[in-house]
Formats: sequence, C-alpha cells, structure tokens
Amino acid sequence: MIENKDFENLNYSDKPLNKEEYEDCRFTKCDFVNADLSNMSFTDCQFTDCHFSLTNISHTVLNNIHFSNCKLLGIHFNNCDDLFLSVSFDNCNLELSVFYNLTLKKMLFKDCNLTSVDFTETNLSGSTFQNCNLKHALFQNTMLERVNFKTAYNLSLDPENNKIKYAKFSKENVAGLLGKYQIKIEN
Repeated sequence: MIENKDFENLNYSDKPLNKEEYEDCRFTKCDFVNADLSNMSFTDCQFTDCHFSLTNISHTVLNNIHFSNCKLLGIHFNNCDDLFLSVSFDNCNLELSVFYNLTLKKMLFKDCNLTSVDFTETNLSGSTFQNCNLKHALFQNTMLERVNFKTAYNLSLDPENNKIKYAKFSKENVAGLLGKYQIKIEN
C-alpha cells in the first residue's frame, strides 16, 4: 500500500502506475490518457489538473476521491467497483462519461461540463449540479429526488421517465422538462 504520497507531472500513458492500493495520495498534473488503472484501489485521494481520457477503470475502487480541474473524457464509471464508489467533481470536463446504473447519492458536480454524460438508471438522490452544463446529458429511469438543478443549464429530461420528486429547478431551466411536448415558451 502506498500512503500519503504526492505524484506530480507524471505520464502514466507511457509508463503504467504500479498496481497498488493508494491511500491519502495527491496526483497533480498527471496524464492517465488510455492508461490501465483496472483492479486498483484509491481511497481518500485527490486528483488535480489530471487528464483521464479513455482510461480503463474496470473493477477499480474509488472511495472518497476528489477530482479538481480534471479532464475525464469518455470514462466508464459504471465499470468501477461500485461498492465503495464515492467521488466529487469540481471544474471538471466529464464529456461522454458513463454513470449507468450506479448509486451516487448526494454527489457534488460543481462547475462541470457534463455534455452527453449517461446517467441512465442512476440513483442521484440528493445530489447537486452546481453551475453545470448538462447539454445532451441522458436521464432515463433516473432517481432524481431532491436533486438540486437550480444553477444547472442546458438541462433536458422527461419527468415522466424519471423520479423528480422534490428536485429543485430554476425558472430558466424548467423549460428543459417540457422539451418532449414541442411547445414554445415565450416571455
């Protein structure tokens, strides 16, 4: 097990990260593009200014992980070990990532690009999408009870195919709930 260590300016696309358990570590400006992080364990770690495009995280434990200013393009979080999955995102680009069929209660997405992210059949109860771009994000049979969408934008979801009881919306983004009816909302 590797504990309380800093990793900075390293490229794991060329030279793989050692298959270890990482606890309370900080990764800064590291490149994980196309890297294989499968079957690894990260607990209480921080990733800052890292790039994870198309990274393999199959059966990987992500427990209490914070991503800040990271690119996580096309990441299949649904392939992680979902038993201990606990992550938060601040100012991250998660375009084309997948959270299919996960339990992510009280998740925090802050200032994130969530364009074309798949949240199908995900339990997001009590989560917050603070100032997030949800353009083309897919919500289908998704548990969205008590989710805060008040500052999210480009939101479009079908209230008949998702559970949205007590979810919070702003006047600006509530129109995204009516898209399937092809109506015009005018001032």
